[in-house]
Amino acid sequence: MKYIHVKVMAGMKKESFKQKSEDHFEVSVKEKAERNLANKRVLELISLHFKIPVSKTRIINGHRSPSKLLVIED
Repeated sequence: MKYIHVKVMAGMKKESFKQKSEDHFEVSVKEKAERNLANKRVLELISLHFKIPVSKTRIINGHRSPSKLLVIED
């Protein structure tokens, strides 16, 4: 299991994905922070980056916050 910290900016005009360190990321998504849309997109982008299925990633802290703690299962 690997834990990563993600700072999310929802409702942006362009998507971006920046790796600040080994376990810290900054992600901008077009989806708004409502009905869990932005969180779902963040999980998709993280799974693409690590080349794993979306089902292996989940948010364990920060569901309603821009700062999130995610876990990636092996």
